[in-house]
Amino acid sequence: MSSGGKQGGFVSYQNVFVMRHGERLDNFEPSWVMTAARPWDPPLAEAGRKRAFETGRRLRESVGLPIGRVFVSPFLRCLQTAGELVASFSDEGRGGTVAGDGVAVKPFEVKVSVEYGLCEMMNSKAIRPKVAPKDGNMGFDVAVCEAMLPAEIVDKNVERVYKELPQWEESVLQAGARYQQLIKDLADKYPTENLLLVTHGEGVQVAVSSFKKDAEVNEVDYCGYVELRRPIFKKDHTFITGEFDLLTPSGQTGVSYSLPRALENDTNQTTP
Repeated sequence: MSSGGKQGGFVSYQNVFVMRHGERLDNFEPSWVMTAARPWDPPLAEAGRKRAFETGRRLRESVGLPIGRVFVSPFLRCLQTAGELVASFSDEGRGGTVAGDGVAVKPFEVKVSVEYGLCEMMNSKAIRPKVAPKDGNMGFDVAVCEAMLPAEIVDKNVERVYKELPQWEESVLQAGARYQQLIKDLADKYPTENLLLVTHGEGVQVAVSSFKKDAEVNEVDYCGYVELRRPIFKKDHTFITGEFDLLTPSGQTGVSYSLPRALENDTNQTTP
């Protein structure tokens, strides 16, 4: 969290980053689905792994504040994206920073948790009908998902908001309400920590449209992300949260959106 003054009970700001996964393999190799055991759950393409790592490195260098927790959709492409992101946050191997005296510096101490509620929209609009399981059962298991991540970063004790996947053939509106509420629920559970949510394109769209009045999302690129921020207050040993604001300008981090002209002009005038 970024710190601020304490006037009126203000403690600090909480920042929440909402990011789409990297490029999926079946978009590069369409024939992959013909022999895949789980054709509805493609891994990242190599380009997706590289983009995820580079995005994490840029995020670490540009944000300048610690991310305490990463929550990730159970889909394989999201798990692999999260793995690359956390690797880029670490001093071990690629992407690390070293202090002048040669002592390794870890700018982010992060724990990762699988959250079913961050999953893809559970309908045939998002998951291609030809590859979706006939009974809608995606066959996800949290323990299997966690095993795909480095053991030292997995928080096995976290209480998930969604205990299971949403029902198959949820509507777009239902999925949007799910993403919107989940962002708030996760933030409320950890008000003293900054969060990174690794999800799907629709989840990022909702992060924009829910917290930026009248915003219309045009495109969410792979590994595109937005930053939300809200003030945190403390009264009688209880944290009280303010409303989220969208901090990310359109097009800056792989997410483009438009605003009504009058609102857009007002935003440009008031942004420092």
